[in-house]
Amino acid sequence: MFSKACEHAIKAMIYIATQSLENKRVKIGDVAKHTGSPEAYTAKILGTLNKQGIVNSLTGPYGGFEINAKMMKQIKISDIVFAIDGDSVYNGCGLGLSECSKEKPCPIHNEFAKVRSELKTMLETTSLFDLATKLQSGEAILVR
Repeated sequence: MFSKACEHAIKAMIYIATQSLENKRVKIGDVAKHTGSPEAYTAKILGTLNKQGIVNSLTGPYGGFEINAKMMKQIKISDIVFAIDGDSVYNGCGLGLSECSKEKPCPIHNEFAKVRSELKTMLETTSLFDLATKLQSGEAILVR
């Protein structure tokens, strides 16, 4: 459903958010280690999210990535998805066809439209704070 980059971005943001709730900044290496993502890939993804204003990056010996709690509650998972994958998750064909539409549907078009609608609602109503607190409480995990 999401690209690998988007999956890594969501995991990275959840990890950074949990650390930010404890007033800690995290380095790229820590994010990569705790999310199971390659470090160079993590750096590229976080650079994109920083340019989009979704995560803050500070340089220097006390630098790292952080998200303030107020922003964390405002950032929806859809913001992260859009920053990395654009809106393709809402518009793409469930079978990956380039020409699927309401007029010329693929075999799962109508059923997949319902799934996309539910996914969009979930992504637009779930905040980064919601997911970070699930991770903090032990209700969820990021890596196995």
